Amino acid sequence: MPSQYSSKGSVDDTEALCANLGITINTIPVEKIFSAYLEMLTDHFGGAEPDVTEENIQARIRGNLLMALSNKFGWLVLTTANKSETSVGYTTLYGDMAGGFAVIKDVSKTLVYRLAKYCNEMKGEAVIPEEILRKPPSAELRPAQLDADTLPPYEVLDPILKAYVEDDLSTEEIASDEFDASLVEGVVRMVDSNEYKRRQGPPGIKITARAFGKDRRFPITNRYSE
Repeated sequence: MPSQYSSKGSVDDTEALCANLGITINTIPVEKIFSAYLEMLTDHFGGAEPDVTEENIQARIRGNLLMALSNKFGWLVLTTANKSETSVGYTTLYGDMAGGFAVIKDVSKTLVYRLAKYCNEMKGEAVIPEEILRKPPSAELRPAQLDADTLPPYEVLDPILKAYVEDDLSTEEIASDEFDASLVEGVVRMVDSNEYKRRQGPPGIKITARAFGKDRRFPITNRYSE
């Protein structure tokens, strides 16, 4: 479901990956639908500058299309968010969170990369194209967007998330010479404030000692953390 922000590399990598895995590709560009949304909302937005709203519209268009295909053909939509993204809310409610099953819901972003490399090693070839593993992660919902524009590098983020979510350490216990206190506080704030999103996500596979859902549920009202 490419948009005007989808790089040629992403399209080419997708085609190569699907060819390697024997997956049929159905291409539905979303640019015209996105433009129609913006046109309909122009008067209501009142000249406000583009922001995350326009990014989320694209993700929700894609979620809508996937659910339409699911309804029509009885297909199960697999959501793509990993544990790192789910932890800090770097997903779009009713967008890329839409679906029936979250395969990598309990798999951190850095572990996703390790599993991909392991898969290639086991197969003895780049079943998952090397370019996918080399390029910086990006949602490609605005020009030149990178995950690192919004989040700490995953190599930094994931250890903090593990310490807080899985090991149940406090902000003070996590902060150290390696992790600045303000950074840890920011990550913890994102985790806590996105509980409401996680409550509305699909179930997924559990692989760690503490997965979101039955293992870890926090109140979402009454300022419990204060």
